[in-house]
Amino acid sequence: MPTQTHSSIFHRRESNVRSYCRSFPVVFNQARGAILTDSSGKEYIDLLCGAGSVNYGHNPEPIKKALIQYLEQDGIVHGLDLHSAAKADFLDAFERHILLPRKLDYRVQFTGPTGTNAVEAAFKVARMATGRKLVVAFTHGYHGLTLGALSATANSFFREAAGGMLGDTAFMPYCGWLGEDVDTLAIFRRYLEDPSSGLDKPAAVVVETVQGEGGINVATVDWLQNLAALCREQEIVLIVDDIQAGCGRTGTFFSFERAGIKPDIITLSKSIGGYGLPMAVALIRPDLDVWEPAQHTGTFRGHNLAFVAAATAIRTWWADRDLEFAVGERGKQIEKTLDQLIAQYPTASFTQRGIGLFRGLVCVDPVLAKTISEEAFARGLIVETTGACDEVVKLMPALTIKKEILAKALDIFTVAVEAAVATVLSGNEQNEQAEAAKVVA
Repeated sequence: MPTQTHSSIFHRRESNVRSYCRSFPVVFNQARGAILTDSSGKEYIDLLCGAGSVNYGHNPEPIKKALIQYLEQDGIVHGLDLHSAAKADFLDAFERHILLPRKLDYRVQFTGPTGTNAVEAAFKVARMATGRKLVVAFTHGYHGLTLGALSATANSFFREAAGGMLGDTAFMPYCGWLGEDVDTLAIFRRYLEDPSSGLDKPAAVVVETVQGEGGINVATVDWLQNLAALCREQEIVLIVDDIQAGCGRTGTFFSFERAGIKPDIITLSKSIGGYGLPMAVALIRPDLDVWEPAQHTGTFRGHNLAFVAAATAIRTWWADRDLEFAVGERGKQIEKTLDQLIAQYPTASFTQRGIGLFRGLVCVDPVLAKTISEEAFARGLIVETTGACDEVVKLMPALTIKKEILAKALDIFTVAVEAAVATVLSGNEQNEQAEAAKVVA
């Protein structure tokens, strides 16, 4: 196993595309709950949470036991899309504890193992079902980096890597993008109703109810309800991308439950795999399930270890509403700390956004956000930055994090903010004074 002293292998052999390891440059070799441990034995509280892939923490005991037992019994691991006992068990748990209590009826399509593939499948089946091509996405949206999904991803940094070939999509302003007083859906409606707007009638609209990579932007209940109504009226397929915001991240299992809407298609990945195991699904309204056999296929769409983990996660944490309550309480804990920081440092002009355990401290200066992340990491806390300019510090702990561990994390975060404010804002003030002195001279 590599150690800190052998980390040069990554620089020598791994592609330049690597990213998270540049912000957190140590070698990790152990994880449990909310704690990551590096090869020197130093512990870090993890508020990155695998970008939302380990909502139940690292190596949760109930899932670990189920996986070990399954492997010891030589349970099938790879099975294409063959029927298996593990797949049947997942579907039963998902139907019993997720779909039926919410009065939802969807066909479950197992796509390739990453979220972007679930999005690709959603776009394809929506286009097949409607006979139309255009997909409408929203400003600051993120839906994946394969070409179809990337075409609906707004950030220019990601789009530039495509080298062209991005088409059949259009962007509309997200909730609040033009200010709180602007009804962005009225703009969308005007485009749809004007035959000379230049916007073809879409096959689908894809939306995140909370934009994670876009900066923790939370759509209001009214906006989501009005979007659903507009899509229904115009016979446009509504796709909710719940890959990061779903699986309990906002409190309820699906992020759209607070709005009482029923999307036509839902994409899930990340924590649907339960243990950080790769798994992705598209939930499709039955009448839209127009696929012919094998029209969207993939070698790794039958990951039976992920089925075992996912079924165990659902039965352990979603058979009642205890986790939902805990997420609400821990969310309030973070919100209170962020409010205190906003009040303590008025010159930093901080604001906060978020819902549940999906929170962000918004900085006017991206340098300040980056410095907060660096200061936190130096003190044993992992938080990443997000947003169009990486101006938001994202706090996204495991849903199962203990109150006292989160309190310790927030104490570290508070100290990190204090250090970053002192470094960045004092540096900015010195620069301003130097520029003023030049003018006088």
